[in-house]
Amino acid sequence: MTPDWQTLVRPNIWHLAPYSSARDEYTGTDANIFLDANENPYNRPNNRYPDPLQRELKKHVSRVKGVPVQNIFLGNGSDEAIDLIFRVFCRPSKDNVVAIEPTYGMYSVCAAINDIEYRRVPLEADFSMRSDQMLNACSKDTKAIFICSPNNPTGNAIDRKEILNICEKFSGIVVVDEAYGDFQRGESLSKSIDEHPNLVVLSTLSKAWGSAAIRLGMAFACEEVISFFNKVKYPYNVNQLTQDEAMAMLGRSEDVDKWIRMILAERPKVMQAVSLLPCCVKVYPTEANFFLVKMTDADAIYQYLCNRGIVVRNRSRVALCGNCLRITIGTHSENSALIAALRQWN
Repeated sequence: MTPDWQTLVRPNIWHLAPYSSARDEYTGTDANIFLDANENPYNRPNNRYPDPLQRELKKHVSRVKGVPVQNIFLGNGSDEAIDLIFRVFCRPSKDNVVAIEPTYGMYSVCAAINDIEYRRVPLEADFSMRSDQMLNACSKDTKAIFICSPNNPTGNAIDRKEILNICEKFSGIVVVDEAYGDFQRGESLSKSIDEHPNLVVLSTLSKAWGSAAIRLGMAFACEEVISFFNKVKYPYNVNQLTQDEAMAMLGRSEDVDKWIRMILAERPKVMQAVSLLPCCVKVYPTEANFFLVKMTDADAIYQYLCNRGIVVRNRSRVALCGNCLRITIGTHSENSALIAALRQWN
């Protein structure tokens, strides 16, 4: 569905005159003396402010992800794009958002920070999502729906048809977080942004690309949404060191493909080994680089593993995940150490 942008965007954001930095105002390519930004002329190249719109990096992202440059927003991790959804579209103390439950915890944290009602819609017993339930949870003041796919912490991919049904029937923003999308089967929903102007697809270099430390998140959306994000974001939100490292990483697609193959080859072996343990109740299907497992006593097993120097994630307090641990697929030796430790649990 094509939103009425002036109705959807917060009035103060619609009328906002964004900050214009020195590097925004200058767009030429032939200058070699820069006396416009009050920079120190020494300690090159780090004395200069980075490109506020990351133009060169976006060309690399466009080539790798197959999304036009004008449809790309880059931020300080995907969390920046998540927060911008609230800051651009949601009026504090008035609007609400809807999200699947359980899911990535930053959606609810950003909602709380921005004073936005957060409506949780529980997944089915098999962690699948029903689009009718998501739509039924909406009101006239619902501005966004958050769907993580593959979902965290459950690991399963959400049915594509259910997501697109929401895009067609919901007049607000549909956010699909594909942080783990590089590990799943099928095409990214970023290829659907032309048909669905209300769709925002999130991605990251933190997972499959092995670059969590550089904090680069991506949002793919129609040009209108990208323009609103650029209007509200901080002027130099992605530093030059991150831009340089990201461009280098995006040139290593063959390495990333190899890493993904190795992780996906290890995943069924680890899941099978865990499923045979006496302390294991159930291993859930996954399309991510982690899996969820129900244990006989997750709290005790978590602490036992920590004492052995092995850290997994205890998700026992999360809805529908009682007595569950979330286990990331590591290297072969790391996975072997995990299994060996669990086999000694009694």
